[in-house]
Amino acid sequence: MAVTREQGAVQPSFADGQTDERRELEARKAVATGEAVPRGVRSAGILVLSLLAVVYTLYVGQELILPVVLALVLKLLLAPAMRVLHKQLRLPKALAAALLILVVFGAIAGVGFTASIPASGWIQRAPESLPLLRERVEALRRPLDVLQQGLQALENIAVANRHEGAGDIVTAKPASTLTGSLMTSTATILSRFFTTMVLLFFLLASGDRLLRGFVEVLPTFSNKRQAVAIAQEIETNITGYLVTITIMNALVGVVTGLAMWACGLDTPLLWGATAFLLNFVPILGPLAGIVIFFVVGVLSLDWPWFALLPAGLYMLIHVAEGEVITPMLLAKRFTLNPVLVIASIFFWHMLWGIPGALLAVPLLAMMKIVSDRVDPLKPLGHIIGS
Repeated sequence: MAVTREQGAVQPSFADGQTDERRELEARKAVATGEAVPRGVRSAGILVLSLLAVVYTLYVGQELILPVVLALVLKLLLAPAMRVLHKQLRLPKALAAALLILVVFGAIAGVGFTASIPASGWIQRAPESLPLLRERVEALRRPLDVLQQGLQALENIAVANRHEGAGDIVTAKPASTLTGSLMTSTATILSRFFTTMVLLFFLLASGDRLLRGFVEVLPTFSNKRQAVAIAQEIETNITGYLVTITIMNALVGVVTGLAMWACGLDTPLLWGATAFLLNFVPILGPLAGIVIFFVVGVLSLDWPWFALLPAGLYMLIHVAEGEVITPMLLAKRFTLNPVLVIASIFFWHMLWGIPGALLAVPLLAMMKIVSDRVDPLKPLGHIIGS
């Protein structure tokens, strides 16, 4: 500002006028291009849009991404056995990988085939068992009525389709909704399983080649060292976690099968396999197991005390394993916030279904390890492990 003596007034100079015009033009340009938004708000908006884009990509691309994630997790689970076969027994990596995949495939196929026969028997007996269950448990009357009506409607549709197909004119009719959905689900599961096994073979046979390639493209030595440290910690902790959980779940399955056999239930292998699989989903899996064994006890044993015995024994087994033994074995590796564990299970189940629920805890643990190693993400790692 220039001060003049005339009449004691303060008048703006020509340079100040140009500065104000320039500022006004810059402000208008910022508003027009969106740059007038505060930097913090703009960064938060970009972060939210990026997260939504990632979630959408995970959902849409699940047919490709899910098998890759499953193969990576299975590679971590089989890493100790792979080291034994390759380094101690001197087997080539390709042969060791093929043997491990054959063992995994054989175990899954054997247990699935053995358990499918009694499971199909229970499914066929379900419509006949509903009146007995409704009679013994009055509190479940309304949900069972809805379920029974749904089964009756499906049966009526099947009968109507059979009558229509018995006419003189043969026309191509679409399969029922239930049959079509079962066929589609089976085809999807088999496709994902095959893709996962192929990817797992190449991951096991190639060893650390993928990690070495990723490390080599990092720009600085500190980035390379940090990436190697994160990869080693993930392999050590997640492998230990998966091996420990798998062994404990197998023991839970064996003990549960023996307990159900002692209670007088048939097909202990089915109940042991059910307990084994459900225990991979923290909190929600055991809760579903209690409901399943309660219903099975009500339908198979004398009401009320013997009928409650299977669910009670399963709950005691789960409490001993989940609240005492497993925390003692895993406490030195990492702890996870139970609220975030439940939220993670719901989130990944929403995206990828049952496989997502099984992968929820390992993925959350990986996120914690990465967050603890990267400085900007350390607060997130503290929240996950609190």
